[in-house]
Amino acid sequence: MRLQALVRALYPPQCLCCDAQVEQDFALCGTCWRETPFIAGLVCDICGAPLPGQEDASPVACDDCLRVARPWSRGRAALIYGGNARRMILQLKHGDRLDLARPFGDWLARAAAPILQPGMVVAPVPLHWLRLLKRRANQSALLSARVARLTGLAHVPDLLLRSRATPSQEGRGRDARFRNMANAIRPHPHRIGQARGRHVLLVDDVMTSGATLAAAADALIGAGVAEVSVLVLARVTHDH
Repeated sequence: MRLQALVRALYPPQCLCCDAQVEQDFALCGTCWRETPFIAGLVCDICGAPLPGQEDASPVACDDCLRVARPWSRGRAALIYGGNARRMILQLKHGDRLDLARPFGDWLARAAAPILQPGMVVAPVPLHWLRLLKRRANQSALLSARVARLTGLAHVPDLLLRSRATPSQEGRGRDARFRNMANAIRPHPHRIGQARGRHVLLVDDVMTSGATLAAAADALIGAGVAEVSVLVLARVTHDH
């Protein structure tokens, strides 16, 4: 206890997003909390995007999910991709801020609560090994591991493999994103048996068009998974 007190005195907890001091580790200061676009209220039941209106018991879908058929059944997102959320996610992906996976995973687990089911298998969207070498970690796997731990669900971090190194999706339109991901993800032949006939919760960091998640969900369903739901840290909306 004395050692912990000394460490806190020397290195007081700082806000996840800025240098302000906070009362506990892995927290946001009041200003950053207010400026971080958490998703609350009525959401699309398929992708988790925020929607106008009041929450009620009947599921609703956003325009994107009405227009584009999704191979998964339900989905949730913790944040809108913009402002502080975008800055922190880029720090996790490209800035070696792997410590952010813990609070992000906490936020994801809370967002996932309405779609969780007993017996689910949690799995991340995979990275190609060349990109994994560059980033040193698959951020989606770090998030899925935290979600599985908090929810008590089985975690299979290598359930899926990236078959080829796809170019970045950045700057591509919807159709180009889907073409870019065609046949890019496949099930791991030695792991897929753990998920056949079961419901998989697929975890990723950001959803824009849904092309990557669709490729992953198609691969799972084609390999005998009973159902797929998706969980993303942030959802890109038309306003961001």
